[in-house]
Amino acid sequence: MSVETMREIQAYGFYIMLIAMVVILYSYWFHLKKSEKTGRRDYEKYSNLALNDDLQDEILESVSTSSKDTNRSVKK
Repeated sequence: MSVETMREIQAYGFYIMLIAMVVILYSYWFHLKKSEKTGRRDYEKYSNLALNDDLQDEILESVSTSSKDTNRSVKK
């Protein structure tokens, strides 16, 4: 395989990866906007997490405990 062929394959790979990363980025952005719009998550609360990190601050989300969650041990 010549050097020119390898460079051409490398260029095609670069553009394919670039397009894939752009698609992943925009799909993640769309997911965040959709989940915030439907009320599933409020990401503005999480933006203040670094500022409000004392022990006395309010909890962002409560975690529900069920029987399935309490038994998380690895079974062999």
